[in-house]
Amino acid sequence: MPPTQRTVAAVTGAARGLGAATARRLAQDGLAVAVLDLDEPAATAVADEIRTAGGDALPVAVDVADPDAVEAAIERTATELGPPTVLVSNAGITRDNLLFKMSGTDWDSVLDVHLKGAFLLARATQKYMVEAGFGRIVTLSSTSALGNRGQANYSAAKAGLQGFTKTLAIELGKFGITANSVAPGFIHTDMNRAVAKRLKVPWEEYSASLVRTIPAGRPGQPEDVANAVSFFVSEAAGFVSGQVLYVAGGPVG
Repeated sequence: MPPTQRTVAAVTGAARGLGAATARRLAQDGLAVAVLDLDEPAATAVADEIRTAGGDALPVAVDVADPDAVEAAIERTATELGPPTVLVSNAGITRDNLLFKMSGTDWDSVLDVHLKGAFLLARATQKYMVEAGFGRIVTLSSTSALGNRGQANYSAAKAGLQGFTKTLAIELGKFGITANSVAPGFIHTDMNRAVAKRLKVPWEEYSASLVRTIPAGRPGQPEDVANAVSFFVSEAAGFVSGQVLYVAGGPVG
């Protein structure tokens, strides 16, 4: 059972896109939300929006790949909002390139933000979850975990997150903590718009070409992903752990 005090969620990469939609949804669900992002002004804007709508939110600037910064961000969250017993690890970047063009820095930066970041956040928050006897960890993977041309680094990170999350489910389950992963397909986000721009393909053309491969016949929206996270975070999902939910408009794999 969740603690009697209000539930506090820490959401990374929450200044825009999937993270912002998730922060808003969890606030609507009644959670207090720490809006964690490297971009403090944008995180503040999301937190202000949540507070204007009647929720409770705290913007926190953090580099998720920096161990000291992560510890400080979670400590601040615990002090100003309350112990975080929900973690959504969404922060991510892309540094796409074909293997022979991919630099070591391109590889390291993507793995650091996605995988190391998720590890550091889980390590920093799990003590609060163990103490409460309740916790929810959700990581954001991707259909790219199954392989995607030009994304050796991103695909490796997203596949790694699935294994990491399943291991957390095994290790932390006895403490009332679940760990699950949401793996989006093609979603209308600024990150995907940036991909189209990098490929020098008009956004409408890029989007339409991908939608043709989706059985649902439409692109995903950030809210589609936020809805999935909301379920995994809920008390109703207490017997669901170690799972990967593909939010992709059709079968995947």
